[in-house]
Amino acid sequence: MSSNDAKHFGWLGVIRLGLVQTALGAIVVLTTSTLNRVMVVELALPAMLPGALVGWHYAVQMSRPRWGYGSDMGGARTPWIIGGMATLGLGAIGAAAATALMATSTTLGIAAAFAAFFFIGVGVGAAGTNLLALLATRTPPSRKAAAAAIVWIMMIFGFVLTAGVAGQMLDPFSMGRLITVTVAVSAIAFAVSTLAVLKIERRNGEKSLPAPKEKTAFRQAVREIWDEPQARRFTIFIFVSMLAYSAQDLILEPFAGLIYDYTPGESTKLAGVQNGGMLIGMIITAIVGTTIGKSRAGFMRMWTMAGCVASAAALGALALGALAGPSWPLQLNVFALGLSNGAFAVAAIGSMMTLASAGRKGREGTRMGLWGASQAIAFGLGGFMGAVAIDATRALFADVSLAFAMVFALEGAAFLVAAYLATRVGHTKADNMKLPMMPAGDQLPAE
Repeated sequence: MSSNDAKHFGWLGVIRLGLVQTALGAIVVLTTSTLNRVMVVELALPAMLPGALVGWHYAVQMSRPRWGYGSDMGGARTPWIIGGMATLGLGAIGAAAATALMATSTTLGIAAAFAAFFFIGVGVGAAGTNLLALLATRTPPSRKAAAAAIVWIMMIFGFVLTAGVAGQMLDPFSMGRLITVTVAVSAIAFAVSTLAVLKIERRNGEKSLPAPKEKTAFRQAVREIWDEPQARRFTIFIFVSMLAYSAQDLILEPFAGLIYDYTPGESTKLAGVQNGGMLIGMIITAIVGTTIGKSRAGFMRMWTMAGCVASAAALGALALGALAGPSWPLQLNVFALGLSNGAFAVAAIGSMMTLASAGRKGREGTRMGLWGASQAIAFGLGGFMGAVAIDATRALFADVSLAFAMVFALEGAAFLVAAYLATRVGHTKADNMKLPMMPAGDQLPAE
């Protein structure tokens, strides 16, 4: 066994890191879904309040490069993962307590909630960035697609598991029960994530990530990465593609209700159809990437581009469906959108993990943090911009069908722009190295 093989994760190592994503997803779903409902329904507060809090937690994640830089300079990622999960858990508990406080003092409760969501953003950024950086540096190129799929699917599993179990525990509802359930979920998630990463970076008593001999200032480290042409192009690609990816989130169910007369239950089931398609797309990409991709140069880049184009086609079809009305096969169309989104998402994350180890060495965490910040900003803006676009087009056009058609067409166009940007990431050097996607910068990764 070579030294490179010794430092690479097997499937068990990937699954262990996937457990951290499951734990992270378990806490996040409480803060973004459950607390959202409590504020709007039980407390009768404006829906813009939880929307602003979620947007604030995404804005805080602009600090992701700093947390990745910290692990690059410190020579270890697991302390940042554990610390991030602790911060996330405490932030979630604080958010639940702040929500309860809103029932007696709205102003104090809102102020406390913004403070709590700050810590939620820091926790997600620190844990998520360093988890992906660790996965990127310790997963062989042939397994990156499968590894990306595994950790993403396990995060979704965390959403589903917590939504089901916590939903049962919250009834009959009370603010005290909300806090108790949040404390329990956060404590279990922290324990699971800590056990999952325990000693995962060490082999034979040695650190797998040696600390650099010379420290580089944070701003200089970020500037050096931004000066890498491929890293810069990939940052822009991530922003545009994730903007298109998230812009549909808040308008798909209203679209089904307004154009197709779906009931709330039917539109919720439609979201399930989309998520089912996403999971299948992720699994297909993981299988194909592990079997064919490892022997085919440029596979991840090609699959990323294909996912973007297919997503654009599905959104274009939705635009036609808006004009066609109830005769359109909406569920099939939404399933195709989910399938395309799932394939794109896994390929993009697999590409991200490949590029994180390229360019200047010892910058994997900072590089992953830069891309994570770009993704967080895009997610924060995407849903908001999609909703604003619908309001604007409905104000301009009396025909609501035309308004939705125009917005879906614009989202599809954004995916086409992302597909073009993907062609700009990498050229022939990495093809010769048979990496899944072209590396950033002028240097090839030195394994």
